[in-house]
Amino acid sequence: MKASRYILFSILFTLSVGLCAQKISPYVLVGESDLKLQEAENQVVSALEGKGFEVIGSYNAEGNQTLKVIVYTRKDLKDIVIQVKDRGALAAALKVGLKSDGPGTKISYLNPEYLFQAYLRDSYDRYANGLKTVSEDAKSALSPLGPVNEGFGGAMTAEELRKYHYKIMMPYFTDPAELMEFASFEEGVRIIEKNLQARKGSTIPVYSIKFPEEKVAVFGVGLMDEEEGEKHFLPIIGEDHLAAMPYELILQGNAATMLHGRYRIALHWPELTMGTFTKIMSTPGDIKDVMKDLCK
Repeated sequence: MKASRYILFSILFTLSVGLCAQKISPYVLVGESDLKLQEAENQVVSALEGKGFEVIGSYNAEGNQTLKVIVYTRKDLKDIVIQVKDRGALAAALKVGLKSDGPGTKISYLNPEYLFQAYLRDSYDRYANGLKTVSEDAKSALSPLGPVNEGFGGAMTAEELRKYHYKIMMPYFTDPAELMEFASFEEGVRIIEKNLQARKGSTIPVYSIKFPEEKVAVFGVGLMDEEEGEKHFLPIIGEDHLAAMPYELILQGNAATMLHGRYRIALHWPELTMGTFTKIMSTPGDIKDVMKDLCK
């Protein structure tokens, strides 16, 4: 009897370790659609809405008419992430990328599970069932739109994502770039929205998610500067990771912050070599400068 119990325990332990060690890719390639970009966008939006998701924004990354990002969320997801006090609201925005550089359109999406593990970290376990439902619903909505449905862009385990940083001395999720402190949450929202509507710093507003009771707001920002924005850095680090965009800033209470570029860019391009990273060495600082200006 003891031997049987030991064997059973060993099997269960091995299975649990194997599950914990499963690697998660940052993106899923749905496949190449025969549809033109606008038609593919309509199809994606319809599929997401069929699973109860709300499309909250879209834009042409780089200002390029062949690149489109669709941003979506859902109430159950927002209800979960707002419970995670350390910028958990950043995980409320999920994204689909459309790339049309030929007769058809390539459809991919940011893997929700990858984002949740990285941004919610150990808090993920508390809300695992609800988060898995969101991930599975996104998958079931989008997977019928293409024949491939395979992960790409690298892979990490949940444990690696929760503790991720690119290299030694590089920032973690818990090392945000501080942007501004306002007199109040309401003042912060007003100033940031005013500047986005004015396209300050060659930015465009893509989406916003607000939690007025908790005094939290997330703003998705398109970076349209010809020399320092997406048109500069995306072709270098890889447009196939289109669903990483747009960059965001978060207002919590009266404090505005953003994920450090050396964390966020590396997380969304985990296969990025140091040699390629050095080609966009100024980009993290450029993005921070733009986000700071939006807060003034």
